Amino acid sequence: MASNTTEKGGGRRGISLETKMLLPALVLLAVLSLFPFVYIIFMSFNTVSLIGGISFEWTGMENWTRLFTDSVVLGSWARSAIYFIATVGIEMVLGVGIALLLNEIIAGRYAALSLILMPMFVAPVIVGLLGRFLTDSTYGLYAYFLNATGLYTQDILGTPGSALLAVILMDVWEWTPLITLIVLAGLSSVPVSVLEAANIDGANYWQRLRHMVWPSIAGVVIVALLIRSMDAIRYFDIIFVTTNGGPGNATKIIPIRLYETAFRFFDLGYAAAIGLGMLAFSIIVANLFMRILKNRGLAK
Repeated sequence: MASNTTEKGGGRRGISLETKMLLPALVLLAVLSLFPFVYIIFMSFNTVSLIGGISFEWTGMENWTRLFTDSVVLGSWARSAIYFIATVGIEMVLGVGIALLLNEIIAGRYAALSLILMPMFVAPVIVGLLGRFLTDSTYGLYAYFLNATGLYTQDILGTPGSALLAVILMDVWEWTPLITLIVLAGLSSVPVSVLEAANIDGANYWQRLRHMVWPSIAGVVIVALLIRSMDAIRYFDIIFVTTNGGPGNATKIIPIRLYETAFRFFDLGYAAAIGLGMLAFSIIVANLFMRILKNRGLAK
């Protein structure tokens, strides 16, 4: 039977039917993705002016040199690192802990899970507005409680340290349920018969967790860590709504700095370089996690 991928007698392979069918979608994908990507790279080597229509002035490596020497942007990278480590770290610890706890509960598990998952279904902008309302120094419930108990008497979103902590906790409140949900899915794959056998043999909870449960869910936990890490790198909504990067530069992480550079100062060439820097960082983090998964035999 003649194959549609091979020419008779010549042995030369042509374009397969599958490739021909995919070709329109591939062309569309190239137009929608590759062209803007190449365009942004080109912008990063230019000063872009919008006065009298868009125009480019070739500046070579100037924007890239600024990216690594600009103390303001380097400060935003430092705050991004703090935000990234704090949010992802707290969410992973709480998410895994809550999932292990829910896994042990029999009565009321699904009701508790429904309540825990609720924040995840709220739009980040709404979470930001809710957080700003609750921490307002005039009528906010949290601000009133902290003032009444004497734990904190200053304006929560008006002080650099407390403002950064507040947006971190808002992120944690919204996205810890996602970690819980993923880890719970992993826990459901642990064979119950094996755990019961270990229990009969006298293994306590921590021994079962360390030697049976954790090896079974480690891959799932790493995937959850990868998902949240990618999201935390580009996170924007809550901070933009609550503090807009303030007070001063206290919560101005790199996505907020990118927005400000592009759409407040219209320094589009430099903004393109910052955006590509974020992309490079995301790729490095993703490759790091993929290497971990490959080393554990969980990815090819």
